[in-house]
Amino acid sequence: MIDLATWNLSVPVGSPPYTVETSKLVNGFKDQYFHSDTGTLFFWTPVTGSRTENAIYPRTELRETYSNGTLHNWYYPDADNLLHATLAVNQVPSSGKVVIGQIHAFQSQKPLVKVEYQYKTSTATGNIVAKVRMHPDDDVARVIVVATGVKLDQEFNYLIHLSPGGALGISAAGYQWDTQISTTWRDKPLYFKAGVYVQDNTGYTSEGGKVTFSKLDIDHNQ
Repeated sequence: MIDLATWNLSVPVGSPPYTVETSKLVNGFKDQYFHSDTGTLFFWTPVTGSRTENAIYPRTELRETYSNGTLHNWYYPDADNLLHATLAVNQVPSSGKVVIGQIHAFQSQKPLVKVEYQYKTSTATGNIVAKVRMHPDDDVARVIVVATGVKLDQEFNYLIHLSPGGALGISAAGYQWDTQISTTWRDKPLYFKAGVYVQDNTGYTSEGGKVTFSKLDIDHNQ
């Protein structure tokens, strides 16, 4: 069973979109966008879903919290920070792109890391792509293809690891990429996100992103 005690959930309904608090998640919250009662986490986001403030795309996405439900933001030098997931992407929108994990920056529109599945119809497989901002004020993220050849419904792992020294490692589907982020990130409060954030906002209500996680863990090792 995946422990939901350190997450809340944004679902793409309502204006602004509804946030399901940690206690509700732990008590078995389910709707058409999310459920956890099968031992896995199921996420669905239609391209027509409502969007969070300043976002152009809809999401059904977990956001890191403390167990009492308050938001958990951390500074990377304080611990060894890991987000580990096992999942399968079951459906993609016509853009082919869904974000499946992030290190976001608190009260910022510029995340440090996005891990994205990008499906190509020509090969009927997807790439796992990391989009990384080396500095907090970078307008454009660096784009790295971490892994290729991942089919829809194929289970794979990813790991986002940010060390106290600023070493960033992203591994996915058996491949790994490493870099060193700028120390200008040191004083920025960060948090993990995971789920399905579709990179598309046009189409029928049946179009969207569907992802199933069988494992999802956060660690902040002092």
